[in-house]
Amino acid sequence: MLTFTDKGIYCPAGDFYIDPWKPVARAVITHAHSDHARLGNQHYLCTKDSVPFLQLRLGKEISVQGLAYGETIYINGVTVSFHPAGHMIGSAQVKVTYEGQTWVASGDYKVENDGISGEFEPQKCHVFITESTFGLPIYHWKPQQAIFSDIRTWMNENEQAGKNSVLVAYSLGKAQRLLYNLQHSVSRFLVHGAIFNAHEVCLQNGWPLPPVELITPETPKESYKGSLIIAPPSSADSTWMKRFNPYSLGVCSGWMQVRGNARRSNVDAGFPISDHADWRGLLQTIKQTGAEKIFVTHGFTSVLARYLQENGLSAEEVKTAYGSEEEEITS
Repeated sequence: MLTFTDKGIYCPAGDFYIDPWKPVARAVITHAHSDHARLGNQHYLCTKDSVPFLQLRLGKEISVQGLAYGETIYINGVTVSFHPAGHMIGSAQVKVTYEGQTWVASGDYKVENDGISGEFEPQKCHVFITESTFGLPIYHWKPQQAIFSDIRTWMNENEQAGKNSVLVAYSLGKAQRLLYNLQHSVSRFLVHGAIFNAHEVCLQNGWPLPPVELITPETPKESYKGSLIIAPPSSADSTWMKRFNPYSLGVCSGWMQVRGNARRSNVDAGFPISDHADWRGLLQTIKQTGAEKIFVTHGFTSVLARYLQENGLSAEEVKTAYGSEEEEITS
């Protein structure tokens, strides 16, 4: 029903693509990260919650239609619906049904409910297309509340040492997760412009996030003390950071699960919090779908596919253009 082409995941019967990486006439989009939602398509279909983020990233002038989770649409006789993926606000799995066969394309997903991105809902299907960003057994996430507790402890230690606390987090997705979950324990948030712009879109669309302050050249240095400063990965090695001296730099990323990555990244603290499923989450989800066939896309594809094959499942690696989100050292 779905095929893998040089433009993306294609549905011949419906004549549409899922998260195409080259311009097409009709694009069905799982979420607003730029490796999945690219400029140049004639028409976009996504969840209602994703619409403002696509417009933020791609421009207000794009032709876009939004659906509620679980709402069905028929495209040339093919049934299409979106179901929560838990990756970021508005993210979805795409369920495609035609002539008695159901395929699900996961996009990116995580199975722990972060409180703001929606709770992942596994979908029964015949064929499941899964990501494998963290498809190695070493990736096993601690409960997020334990990570947030570690962040609070780190902030307290920084304050006692006379240092400002700067967290690196992807501007669309991870930053909102941090703001939502730390709002009752952090008195003041100061943010980079990229995060501020995404935050404004969230507030305009009714998302319950705390107030933040945009960092500008006029922001007084005394305001940094006792605050949490959140910046995108692209700013980590820039001159923009010098204004916070003395500061401690922390990175929120699943890659921080591996000891040594924080040291090699030249950061002071690493917090292994990811918006992708860990190894157990991937295996749990695949089992819950009941799928007869698994296609494994971006990430540790060979490891996950081989493990599934060794455990009696039909699994195959697929080469795609996903997983190259700019800024995204903080998956």
